[in-house]
Amino acid sequence: MLSIKRVFDLFLVLLSLPLILPIYLLLALLVLTKFNSPILFKQSRPGLKGKIFNIYKFRSMTNESDKEGVLLSDDLRLTKFGKLLRSTSLDELPSLWNVLKGEMSLVGPRPLLVEYLPLYSSKQARRHEVKPGITGWAQVNGRNAISWVEKFDLDVLYVDNQSIWLDIKILLLTIKKVITRSGISQDRQVTMEKFKGNNEEN
Repeated sequence: MLSIKRVFDLFLVLLSLPLILPIYLLLALLVLTKFNSPILFKQSRPGLKGKIFNIYKFRSMTNESDKEGVLLSDDLRLTKFGKLLRSTSLDELPSLWNVLKGEMSLVGPRPLLVEYLPLYSSKQARRHEVKPGITGWAQVNGRNAISWVEKFDLDVLYVDNQSIWLDIKILLLTIKKVITRSGISQDRQVTMEKFKGNNEEN
């Protein structure tokens, strides 16, 4: 039996398809023009209870590498077009497919790298008690401009207080964040610095 949250997700995604599909097709064409194929970026991420799935996004970086074949740093590979995609969160549109498949929800803790799984404290690991989301409580309260500890605390706060009304509030705040383009990155960095673990159990 479908949960209320699952029905809510499916209703909003299907309702928005007539608006999203033309934007999706236009962005796919632009990404193909800017980066060539593949259009989508695919990466393994942990979901509910740590189960691994593949998340999909529009590509926002080139595949430029050095003489040894090692990819260049993010700041060198992230183009102006890529920055625009990220600042407007339009690179996340393909993740709606993950929502339709039931691997993600519209709202929940963001799915992070698989390599972080053994680095979480027991409290931080509770973020996997719910499905990951395209947006979440941490994203509307600082996004990439806050520390990892703050972000994980907000994720767990969402887990403990989740409701449809909170999801609606987060979605509305997300729209505001996208319009103002706030909290996109940490100071002096184009992407969030990697999580390196905790010095002590939280």
